[in-house]
Amino acid sequence: MSTTEAKAKTFVAAEIAKHNTRNDIWIVINNDVYDVTGFLEEHPGGEEVILEYAGKDATEAFEDIGHSEDARDLLKGLMIGRLEGDAPKDAQQTGAGADADHVHLRQKQNSSSWGLLVPLALAVAVVAYKMYA
Repeated sequence: MSTTEAKAKTFVAAEIAKHNTRNDIWIVINNDVYDVTGFLEEHPGGEEVILEYAGKDATEAFEDIGHSEDARDLLKGLMIGRLEGDAPKDAQQTGAGADADHVHLRQKQNSSSWGLLVPLALAVAVVAYKMYA
């Protein structure tokens, strides 16, 4: 589906909320609706981050993480339509609980980044040592 076709389709919150399982995941970001089912295993922050927002509005979490332009471009290809009306009610988080959830998500993504960065840095150090020794 092209981006133009996707923008023409509209979905209400109740319909989006039904797509909340591992095999069928829709999320809302900035009032755009995305089918991220096929991206679940590829998400660098881990699949649990996406599963937490399945069928919900993930705008605040997506923006808080600070995704790259590449991530935003990839997202465009997953767009299936626009949200019509209010976001799914159970997805709107407010108060201290929402802040705690976002801190938790940032920590999860940061820890998985460190999990890749440390072995990579170690490998670079070993190669550099062997080249100069």
